[in-house]
Amino acid sequence: MSVTVIVPDIGGAEGAEVVEIFVAVGDMIEVDQSLIVVESDKASMEIPATVAGKVLELRVALGDALSEGDAVLVVEAEAAEANPQGDANSAGEPATAAADVSAASEPSEKPAEKSADTPEAPVDVAAESAGAPASQTKPSPALASEVQASSQRETRTEADVYAGPAVRKLAREFGIDLLKVTGSGRRGRVLKEDLQAFTRKNLQKSAEEFTGTGVPVVPDIDFSQFGEVTVEDRSRLDQMTATNMSRSWLNVPHVTQFEGADITDLESFRKSMKKEAEQLGNKLTPMPFVLKACAVALAAHPKMKSSLALAGKQLVYKQYCHIGMAVDTPAGLVVPVIRDVDKKGIWQLAEEIRDMATRAREKKLTPAQMQGGVFTISSLGSIGGEGFTPIVNTPEVAILGLSRAEIKPVWDGESFLPRQILPLSLSYDHRVVNGGDAGRFLTDLAALLSDVRRIIL
Repeated sequence: MSVTVIVPDIGGAEGAEVVEIFVAVGDMIEVDQSLIVVESDKASMEIPATVAGKVLELRVALGDALSEGDAVLVVEAEAAEANPQGDANSAGEPATAAADVSAASEPSEKPAEKSADTPEAPVDVAAESAGAPASQTKPSPALASEVQASSQRETRTEADVYAGPAVRKLAREFGIDLLKVTGSGRRGRVLKEDLQAFTRKNLQKSAEEFTGTGVPVVPDIDFSQFGEVTVEDRSRLDQMTATNMSRSWLNVPHVTQFEGADITDLESFRKSMKKEAEQLGNKLTPMPFVLKACAVALAAHPKMKSSLALAGKQLVYKQYCHIGMAVDTPAGLVVPVIRDVDKKGIWQLAEEIRDMATRAREKKLTPAQMQGGVFTISSLGSIGGEGFTPIVNTPEVAILGLSRAEIKPVWDGESFLPRQILPLSLSYDHRVVNGGDAGRFLTDLAALLSDVRRIIL
């Protein structure tokens, strides 16, 4: 019994590119076995098998753009997995039910197909024999076609477009005029792929217009004229990160403030917990303490976790505290989000940080795990540097950068003492956050990190 395996819910990602295929026709597969890897704008995801059996047909190829509901492959399901009511469709429903849905989506009146014996329109032989000019007797085929198409465009409505309910719903959600979309399906039916192609074309056109009117384009240079070069394609994730950073930099007036937090006592306490962490099978880094301190500081300064709305006319204050954590991976930069940081303890945060970082490096993060952040932390502490200016992760209004902590002499009023100082860099959207707001937030954050006992107050 054949079963079609489809792309499941991938968090709303549309047009995820197929970057790896793990199976071939004739292979035997098991339930939950990885079939393919798709890469969206924000993450890579593995699509697992929902049934066990033999692969009869592959419906995808490398480079294909897939969305929820698209077919991946056809499997000859094992008896235990098969649907006793008949061939299952991608949602596990009987084939008859799928056929009913398909039939219901067809228009009640189908365009009449031309029969082989349908007579052609009569020709005005008298006019031709009289030597009348062709323009007076009958317009040229090209002109007649253009006039007819123009007339149809003026009188047609979206109800006349040949498209199914799902396509119409998607068009409404994205504000697409179906009359402007050319259908590639049978008898001109508009498919989901047609909407995607229409959107890509318009986005590309908009980008070209913007670049042409505002930002000069950096010309391509043939660097091979100067010496030997190697060219590699950037990953889709890398390209999207570059696009997001450019968009944020061009739209947000950035300001960065710097501060140093004395984490000598924090480090002493953290190292004293090393044995307990090993017993729990965990690893305690400074990041859980930074996350927790940020949650407390954000609660005291709610503007730092707000977002602009209605073209800047409104400010949305979020009552939750989900904090993003930038992770450097071989494929590019990703930002998994730790949810409800204000409600979790240090040990739980340490476990989630390790889990999210591992998922990020193994390309197993879902889009939902990278959404909903109110604030972002980007750490270069393990790499080095005395400070940097992180770019705000819009629509958030602030981002915190952490550099490498160093032992520095600090004057206590009587003498210089060696203290471990953690450099903090806070970049913010100056349309929302003023210098005073940022300064107070950063001062409070540094105080919390200097004495972690303040976190429980």
